[in-house]
Amino acid sequence: MMIETDENFLVDAVGRRHARHAGPARIVSLVPSLTELVCDLGLTDQLVGRTGFCTHPREILKPIPKVGGTKDVNLVRLRELAPTHVIVNIDENRRECVEEIAEFVPHVIVTHPCAPEDNLAVFRLFGVIFGREAEAESLALDLQAALAEARAVGAGLPPERVLYLIWRDPWMSVARSTYISATLATVGWQSWPAEDVPRYPAFEWDAPWLGEVSRVFLSSEPYSFRDKHVAEVEVLAGRPAALIDGEMTSWYGSRAATGLRYLAALRRSLAGLE
Repeated sequence: MMIETDENFLVDAVGRRHARHAGPARIVSLVPSLTELVCDLGLTDQLVGRTGFCTHPREILKPIPKVGGTKDVNLVRLRELAPTHVIVNIDENRRECVEEIAEFVPHVIVTHPCAPEDNLAVFRLFGVIFGREAEAESLALDLQAALAEARAVGAGLPPERVLYLIWRDPWMSVARSTYISATLATVGWQSWPAEDVPRYPAFEWDAPWLGEVSRVFLSSEPYSFRDKHVAEVEVLAGRPAALIDGEMTSWYGSRAATGLRYLAALRRSLAGLE
């Protein structure tokens, strides 16, 4: 996501212009990972609403009112909170719902990071709008360092084709166009299938492309895969399988740097380097 600037404005993922906000804001975040970012930017006292899936940082968010889920926002409750800004995401939130919100909320900030490095623009966008430039710069520097570490690990090992499972019954994976796939690629893991498929394709275990996969990952979210599923998948795939923390691969925002370091350590560990 590219951010264009002039003296007073920033542009979000859909080209909407945002001014620097003067004074305290009333922020509602409808994106779990960006709720965490709002807190890490030091804006907790301006956060007046969140979804039920916004759980990090847990203790800080407990008293913050909920407005439903990411896909089923309670618009009546949202209106009662009188937000000045609502944070949404193209993949997480329904377009129809966002359009309704825009009718009564002055500022709807739309995000769409597609790769870990896109978080740099999100940090800058939030930092300038809410007057947290220094905090945003600190997060950006940490992310740049984590990207360099992860890319160095990926460059030092042979590329490996992996199947990343997000659901069972039906079995589902991720396409190359997803943020998850881009995050995995940073450490040299190429998600499969490679062809043009839906973003979250269902598949059968006799798919011909499975022969090109070296390893299978079972994500902790959205399906909560457990140890008992690993042996099942190893039999079905005929490949090594392992659990992986889904928050570390799919959560953008301030968790992106932690996620990249987690993946770099996991890549090294599975390669027998740690």
